[in-house]
Amino acid sequence: MEISNPAFLDFTRQPDFKKILTNPILDIAARFWEDDRYEAFRICYRSMRVIDDLVDERKSTGIPLSDDEIARYEKTLDEWAEALQNRYPKDAFQRQLLETIDKFGIPAWPWIRLVKAMRYDLTHTGFPSLLRFFRYCEGAAIAPASIFMHLCGIRSDGDSVEPPPFDIRKAARPLALYSYFVHIVRDFQKDQTDGLNYFADDLMSRHQVTAEDLREAATEGHITPSVRSLFGEYHRIMKYYGDLARRTVDNVLPHLLPRYQLSLELIYNLYHQIFERIDIAGGSFTTSELNPSPEEIQDRIDRVIAAVLSEK
Repeated sequence: MEISNPAFLDFTRQPDFKKILTNPILDIAARFWEDDRYEAFRICYRSMRVIDDLVDERKSTGIPLSDDEIARYEKTLDEWAEALQNRYPKDAFQRQLLETIDKFGIPAWPWIRLVKAMRYDLTHTGFPSLLRFFRYCEGAAIAPASIFMHLCGIRSDGDSVEPPPFDIRKAARPLALYSYFVHIVRDFQKDQTDGLNYFADDLMSRHQVTAEDLREAATEGHITPSVRSLFGEYHRIMKYYGDLARRTVDNVLPHLLPRYQLSLELIYNLYHQIFERIDIAGGSFTTSELNPSPEEIQDRIDRVIAAVLSEK
């Protein structure tokens, strides 16, 4: 596929790009899109952050929710879902979101699944099994990734939108799971400080790791052999989904225009950059250890751009 639009080349060299290197990876990748599609991404993800943060910020206080609080939060979450399903926005932002959904032909199911995951968060402090965590990921990770994949795959002439020629959920799932498992390790120290734990109970039990072991590992740097063994199993899971994500992205790329090919390559590569920093044998799994510097991120972005352009 040839790049016939010189604006694409100009966009990859945008001089202000360094200012956003500390932004979330999805935002960095979406910055390569046209303005209207990037704005659609911002609106969709802002809505999901509103839903997600509603629960996370309350739970991070460490104070158990009362039954009345749970009922109020559940009502708020359900109202969000009903507003999208019934197309009756309750405020100006929801109206803007519905307009964006209509303009770009985005399905509503990702928000419904996200709400289901957040309802689970309200009444649970962890995950009894890895299988239950995967079910949670359907809303917490795969749903938002499917919106991103949809926006990558549509073709628009300004008046109409042609949907992606592939199943967005199947296309997004491996990369979403790879990214989410990388998040678990990268954000381990921060999550433990906030009272959040994303390690499944059955795997913790298998490796004889307690919640206190994880807190000590995060706050005191005390990495026991059992904790290291648990991280090793999560590393193997990451490796599996990373390999599957690479194959899936390769299958999707021919269906995308160049700038959207680039955005998917960036997501995979920037998460893979973090994966490469995970040292199971000797690492301490701290935030500073696992997060690349802005200079390292810029270097990886430059190399991905060069690789993509060399193939065109």
